[in-house]
Amino acid sequence: MHQNKNQNKHFHIPVLSTHVLQYLDPQAGETYLDLTAGYGGHASLILERTLHAPSSLVDRDTNAVEYLTEAYRAQPSVKILHDDFMNASEQLLKTGKRFDLILADLGVSSPHLNIAERGFSIQQDGPLDMRMDQTQDLTAATIVNTWSEAELKSLIQKYGEDPRSSVIARHIVENRPFATTKELADSVAGILKRGRSYGKTRIHPATRLFQALRMRVNDELEQLAQSLPMWLELLNPGGRLAVISFHSLEDRLVKRVFTEHGGDRYDADVRILTPRPVVADAHEIVFNPRSRSAKLRAVVKIKNQK
Repeated sequence: MHQNKNQNKHFHIPVLSTHVLQYLDPQAGETYLDLTAGYGGHASLILERTLHAPSSLVDRDTNAVEYLTEAYRAQPSVKILHDDFMNASEQLLKTGKRFDLILADLGVSSPHLNIAERGFSIQQDGPLDMRMDQTQDLTAATIVNTWSEAELKSLIQKYGEDPRSSVIARHIVENRPFATTKELADSVAGILKRGRSYGKTRIHPATRLFQALRMRVNDELEQLAQSLPMWLELLNPGGRLAVISFHSLEDRLVKRVFTEHGGDRYDADVRILTPRPVVADAHEIVFNPRSRSAKLRAVVKIKNQK
């Protein structure tokens, strides 16, 4: 897989990059909006092909924004926006911006997982943080240590889709406070069968809990629901939008919105390019294990709009 200067420092390999290029099909001069730019993995591949035409790279993470600002300092056509994708989308619409190519990679970047202090990883010990935007108040520690058992159960059911939500919620309430990711992960693993199999993948027992906490801390699903229609509106006629999701809740939401706006209807706004989600092949999964749960869906905006 192609490596670039923006990946080397942070060891982040963009998932499904070949498929992203296939469905976005970037051409010289086309404008590009990356709503979750991270450390520029996908962006660098696309900007090589658009020849750095006017583009906007969005991220809510301070470290990523600082990195992108430095990486593209010499390219004034590339604008860096420090914001979450929902607010950025609203502002871009208000200013009348439109784009030929839009990408949203909804996954947590490798630097988030690899930097223990950010509190995302089960494998590394760090504070219970999980904030993508480090200026916000709500952290995973607040949820774990102050929410009621009923609230925790509901959270784990909704965002983690874990059938053991009652057991996990009760255990957290009975054993808190928790200060670090490892403390929480080990404690939860202690009451559950380690490595329980879900489908074909063996995962840490606390994986779904950590997913639920991260999604709630960062308001991910709600922001996605409000943002998807805006992304379609931000497309120029003939423009392409690709969304990469990493779990079923996101993928179902993307599928529903794309279906509502597409399909064989006279009033369709878009044509669906991916009847089924595109997933990583065996080679990519070996090379980049975090791609195993990635699903890509893409649409193109119909040109004959009123």
